[in-house]
This record gives sequence, structure tokens and C-alpha cells, in this order.
Amino acid sequence: MKNGINKVTLVGNVGEVPRFNQLENKQAVAHFSLATSEEYTDKEGKEVKKTEWHKITVFNKRAELIKNYVKKGDPIYVEGKIQTSSYEDKEGVKRFSTEIICDNFMFLSSRNDKA
Repeated sequence: MKNGINKVTLVGNVGEVPRFNQLENKQAVAHFSLATSEEYTDKEGKEVKKTEWHKITVFNKRAELIKNYVKKGDPIYVEGKIQTSSYEDKEGVKRFSTEIICDNFMFLSSRNDKA
């Protein structure tokens, strides 16, 4: 197969106040964490809640929308692709970071829902 598919769809809650900045080329970028949770009953009948944390990066106009409208705890739908990068830490150890590059998102609540 010449081309694969790299597509991610997540529904979760924003885990932190989004960080926003502009790159040297004036491109807007926003970063935030997204928590996705699942609940199930294990073999012993005990309720288990598992939460996964995802790093989300958003660019351009969508980053501006995140900056202006998204707050910690907000439910949000995110579409994008997985991207892994590597870097060397202070001790010279190679580390890897995986994030979701957001292509599209949708707010799942309105401001009126928040009392």
C-alpha cells in the first residue's frame, strides 16, 4: 500500500487552560491536554475508570478559536492525526513525544450550559 491512513477521532474534556502563542512566521498555535475516559467492570466485579491523556496541537484560525472559547473542563470533539517527534533531554537521552495535530474540532456544550 502506497499511502496509509492516519486519522484520530477523540471526544473528551479539556484538561488544562489552553496555551497559545505565535510562531516566528506569525502562525497561531494552541496546545492543550484532552482527557478521554472509559468505565468498565473488571473480572472481580469492581468498577474501573481509566483515563487517557492526549496532547492536542491546533494551528491558525482554529487556534484562535481555542484561545477565545475553550476553557478547562470543556467537552470537545477533536479530529486530527497522530504525530510523534523526538528530542534530547538535558542529560542527552533521546525522548519521544506523541501529539494529535487537530484538523477539526467541535464544541460539545454551549456557554449557556455552564451555570
